[in-house]
Amino acid sequence: MSTGIISIVLFAALLHATWNALVKGSRDRAASLAYISMGHVIPGAILVAFLPMIAPEAWPYIVASTVIHWGYYYALNVSYRLGDLSLIYPIARGLAPVLIAFGAQYWASEMLSVQVWVGIIVVSFGILILAFKPTNTSSRPIVAAVITSLFIAAYSIVDGIGIRVSGSPVSYIGWLFVAEIFVPAFVLLRFPKRLVNFGTRTSLLALAGGIMSGLAYGLVLYAKTLAPLGVVSALRETSVIFAALLGVLVMGERPIKKRIFAAVVVAIGIVILLQ
Repeated sequence: MSTGIISIVLFAALLHATWNALVKGSRDRAASLAYISMGHVIPGAILVAFLPMIAPEAWPYIVASTVIHWGYYYALNVSYRLGDLSLIYPIARGLAPVLIAFGAQYWASEMLSVQVWVGIIVVSFGILILAFKPTNTSSRPIVAAVITSLFIAAYSIVDGIGIRVSGSPVSYIGWLFVAEIFVPAFVLLRFPKRLVNFGTRTSLLALAGGIMSGLAYGLVLYAKTLAPLGVVSALRETSVIFAALLGVLVMGERPIKKRIFAAVVVAIGIVILLQ
């Protein structure tokens, strides 16, 4: 994998961690997710207005990804209601690389070397270290986080294949984002007052988070046209380390030593992965 692709995915990881911190810190996560989705729709509409149409073979993947993303947003919202960012995010993102690598092996015929598998597993293990808590933790947030991870793996595989058959990767990204209009539309119809009372400053912040989220996912999707899905996913999930640092520095979450140890393990996994 080239240095350029690695840089793209790591930058996407930083953006992804930032928008997840915005959602966790929001006083109304449903409204926040609606505005974040609008942050996808707006740039998506601009893209499709000026780019060629995607190949017909890509439309089933757009539809499937849209449905799966609905499940993801719902699971993410429930997860953050039940548990802390420092617990939910590592589990949801830590399991994803291994699940995606397995899924890509079956659905996209991507056969990875033993060394790459070791690197992916080490990265996932390093991320999961952040979720370990010495005290008893309720199983509900853990189950919710695992379900969220399954949704992440599902849409990652669907979009990884869809963008490859689209004939125009950027157009695929644009149409995928336009399809998210149903998320804010649902929230508006179901909870109109919650969107109106969300506040101008908070709304703009959530929209900014949506633009960051969209850019992050667009960059990752582009990278998936150039490298195996499992490898890109493992690199992307370094976002968990950024999220852990945000949890410590911005939200005052502890402990610090565990986060440093996890970061070292993830770094070792990345080195193995890219050798």
